[in-house]
Amino acid sequence: MVEARAQKFIACTPDEYLEFAMDVERYARVDDKLGPFDWVRREGNHVQFKFRPAMPGLPGPAPKMIAQGVLTPGKRVDVSLVALPENKLWNRIMKFNASFACEPVENGVLVTRIMAAELNPAVRWLVEPILRRNLPQNIETEVEQAKAYLEKSGASN
Repeated sequence: MVEARAQKFIACTPDEYLEFAMDVERYARVDDKLGPFDWVRREGNHVQFKFRPAMPGLPGPAPKMIAQGVLTPGKRVDVSLVALPENKLWNRIMKFNASFACEPVENGVLVTRIMAAELNPAVRWLVEPILRRNLPQNIETEVEQAKAYLEKSGASN
């Protein structure tokens, strides 16, 4: 299993940060793993999106993926692959989950960003070492860019 995590103070509210994470087209401005979107569908606290992911260190283009995010208001967003029959290839290659957790602190929020992939043995030997080398720094950069974006433009933009 490959897991990367980053934690950062951001001068915004938990709701402002979590809404930013749920707006995947906007969040793609700070996350280079979110490739072009075919569609995004949001209903309340649930979002699904079909896109072409880019995994750090791996050549592209990758096959399209359908992911989903579930918002627990004021607390977190949990992201995973949509189950079979969608994502036939991705669900056979790996189990994937990610999260954005927010803890209110003085003058802002402490954001913890986690991304984890448990790879199928058929691809683990090749993909896991690449992700271990590249994913941690990518997640750190993503969270730093989210901080800069939200603090520069204001969380409501």
